[in-house]
Amino acid sequence: MKKKHLGIDKGLTNYGDKEFSKFLRRSFAKSMGYTNKSLNKPIVGICYTESGFNNCHRNFPEILESLKNGILSNDALPIVFPMISLGETFLNPTSMMYRNLMSMCVEEMINAQPMDSVILLGGCDKNIPALMMGSFSTNVPSVLMVPGPMMTGMYNNERVGACTDCRRYWSQFRSNELSKKEIEKVENNLATTSGTCPVMGTASTMAILSEVLGVMPINSATAPAVHADRLRIAENTGEIAATKILHKKITPKNYINKKSFENALRVLFAISGSTNALI
Repeated sequence: MKKKHLGIDKGLTNYGDKEFSKFLRRSFAKSMGYTNKSLNKPIVGICYTESGFNNCHRNFPEILESLKNGILSNDALPIVFPMISLGETFLNPTSMMYRNLMSMCVEEMINAQPMDSVILLGGCDKNIPALMMGSFSTNVPSVLMVPGPMMTGMYNNERVGACTDCRRYWSQFRSNELSKKEIEKVENNLATTSGTCPVMGTASTMAILSEVLGVMPINSATAPAVHADRLRIAENTGEIAATKILHKKITPKNYINKKSFENALRVLFAISGSTNALI
């Protein structure tokens, strides 16, 4: 039985005659080395947000390979496309200014390009809501993959982590309780690995709430960025994108509703999550 999917045929009416459009599109796709066998498979788009200005996403090249493994092993074709990346600490005046811009870009690129399902790859604070907002508007089968939290560091035999401890130690430095040499030691140990901040900040909160909403696989929000579990989660996410949500056409409208958000709010209060989650 022939698989029912859109694949490379999606949106062909934009080019006039359907058969000519298919011929034209496949010709250009073949310039990238794709074979007929590959182009006849369902297409899983990977919305890729790696950036040199986003330390949270530093492990994405490795995660990308695991996503592709999950997709390819289930007879689908992964195609990566770039997206705006919001690195929380590198954006001025605030990353919130660009959240809606990113969501619009996500929506337009998913709608404009031929794919049967899409993996949303992002984790830094405003990236998760931007990815979800954009994908919900398209209502294309989608699944979210986050980088996971970074590991904590050590300073003077105390476990420290980005965000909360940086403010505490900086206050001590400003009040001359810490020397310049000591604050440099703190600086070198606050954020020591790839991944999002290892506290219940916006990134961790949104990852957990995304799992509660059903946008991510179960037990995929909290595995550390540097743990092998993160790669196994990525492969499983690729499999889900290539099979379950694709062939059954499970879109956000199938499971996202008012009760979903009410349930997410209960979890937000239970975990004492970030106030940004309400926004």
